[in-house]
Amino acid sequence: MSELFANKPIKNQDLSYEAKDIIVLEGLEPVRRRPGMYIGGTDEHALHHLVNEVFDNSMDEAVAGHASVIQIELYVDGSISVMDNGRGIPVDPHPKYPDKSALEVILTTLHSGGKFNDKVYNTSGGLHGVGLSVVNALSDNLVIESVRNKRIFRQNYSRGVPAGIIEDVGPSGHRRGCFVKFHPDKEIFEKNYFKPTRLYKLAKSKAYLHKGVEIIWKCDPILIKNIGEVPEYEKLHFPGGLKDFLSSSIAERKTIIPEIFSGSVSIPGTEKRIEWAITWVQDEDGFSHSYCNTIYTPNGGTHENGFKSGIAKALKTYGEMVDSKKSSLISSDDIEIGVCSILSIFIHDPQFQGQTKEKLSSNEVTKIVENTIRDHFDHWLSSNKNNADILLEYLIRVAEDRLSRKLERETARKSIIQKIRLPGKLADCSSKVSLGTEIFLVEGDSAGGSAKQARIRETQAVLPLRGKVLNVANSTSDKIRGNQELIDLEQALGCGSLKNYSEEKLRYEKVIIMTDADVDGSHIASLLMTYFYTQMFDLIKNGHLYLAKPPLYRITCGDKIYYANSEDDKIKITDSFAKSKNNIEISRFKGLGEMVPKQLKETTMDPKTRTLIKICLPDDLKSTQDQLNTLMGKKPELRFKFIQEQALLKGNELKNNLDL
Repeated sequence: MSELFANKPIKNQDLSYEAKDIIVLEGLEPVRRRPGMYIGGTDEHALHHLVNEVFDNSMDEAVAGHASVIQIELYVDGSISVMDNGRGIPVDPHPKYPDKSALEVILTTLHSGGKFNDKVYNTSGGLHGVGLSVVNALSDNLVIESVRNKRIFRQNYSRGVPAGIIEDVGPSGHRRGCFVKFHPDKEIFEKNYFKPTRLYKLAKSKAYLHKGVEIIWKCDPILIKNIGEVPEYEKLHFPGGLKDFLSSSIAERKTIIPEIFSGSVSIPGTEKRIEWAITWVQDEDGFSHSYCNTIYTPNGGTHENGFKSGIAKALKTYGEMVDSKKSSLISSDDIEIGVCSILSIFIHDPQFQGQTKEKLSSNEVTKIVENTIRDHFDHWLSSNKNNADILLEYLIRVAEDRLSRKLERETARKSIIQKIRLPGKLADCSSKVSLGTEIFLVEGDSAGGSAKQARIRETQAVLPLRGKVLNVANSTSDKIRGNQELIDLEQALGCGSLKNYSEEKLRYEKVIIMTDADVDGSHIASLLMTYFYTQMFDLIKNGHLYLAKPPLYRITCGDKIYYANSEDDKIKITDSFAKSKNNIEISRFKGLGEMVPKQLKETTMDPKTRTLIKICLPDDLKSTQDQLNTLMGKKPELRFKFIQEQALLKGNELKNNLDL
């Protein structure tokens, strides 16, 4: 082994590194040397984290049932104080350090405090025993008062070092608990003044998180002179808890469903408690706030993962119950679109990532939260069917948008390597601009062949479709994305679908549905209109969709030729020839494929002689959506009812005509 290291030259060999060069930092000096290890840095975020450390100690007292009032006060000199009516910090000598009080040990020793003892706190936010000592180390001035045995004990500190012994300053009267006032050290922080707005929001959120606590906010009026949203004094108490919190947070914003799903559950046989409130907003600009033992976890963690998973699984279960095939598309990520949620959990000995506790990492929490939320949301959905149906439909649309974007990204990646070609059966026009161009969607290769010969090649394109296209109103996103006819159609138009629809990318000015003038042709046209309405709504809204009007009959009388679009038209034309001596010949077109290209051009495709029906949107879109669900949706009983009603109407009309 020694041979590996022998005779290996070292470029810069310095033998002056000795035992005396090893530095041992004592007391709180490590905190002052490396504050980033304890509070994440020296910026504004780290500065305000000091307040969290002190505030959380008081909140732990409140959650444990030992305090009911917490006061936070911001002073004009930049210092801040937090006071509670809890048990106070012990001031008797510490067994391990008999020459120091327990209070001084907590203020000057890392990893000390009552949070390591299950007898003192079942759930707490301060876990590492460094909070108050770190605040002390990074403050140029700190004063602490603790009420014990109806006496007030006070001690002053500067940069972590006691400025004197602990003093008994007199009887407490009606006062109890602990008071901490400190001023951040300007030698440590880039900016050592607090933001009133930020601290007021902190105080308010803490009051929401624990219904049993009253938080008193005080701020010097000079500090909020130009800040209208922050009061000088306010008592914060919210019996409604997180539901009140969420209602206040979303204010007047429009929501997908009118009700907030909220609740509070204590897990039997444990100290665990879960509270939540959730809704969805229409503008999709949502938020998800989570807390563990009243500690804000901005980066989420295992409790948020369980929450989202429980919501998603409950919605899928409800979707299966109401026979919604598309509900299986919903994922936990879809839940986040437009969601406004607040989650708060209380557990024993939580595990966080880092001292600043910005992300919860306790693995066992995920399943506990997921199962709890899923059970309660299952019940809520079943009991609120109207809201449940609206929410399910919204999240299905979100899931479809996500999958559509994924498909487009995959297509975009593919196009880098291999250019995406237009559908092979598309006969494209030669014009390089969309203005003045049109594409005919025809059924079958036979009609497609006639249309390709009849078209004006410069401005008219033809895309033959095979048979009846998929009914998208009754199909899953996977099925829609996998349907080759619809893939060809979307590629030919080039404008994308759903939220990825782009008016600028539409390759044609007019999209014309050209089907046979019979029942099957009408059905295909209905299926295509359903596709455009659900997948390319703006294409209709912007006036691009049309129906061609091919004739049903060809009527010849001598050297004159007429075309009839219906039975009534045929009768009118033939009646006009009643006195003619020429024989009248009537031929019925079984389909566009039977028309010679010249006839098809003259009757249906030539802009000079044809008739087009423009598809427009009615003012009452809800009624339109209801009708689409009835005629094209997944529930056959609605169509059966519609047919019965129409048959009854037609029967009554016939009876009335016979009576006349």
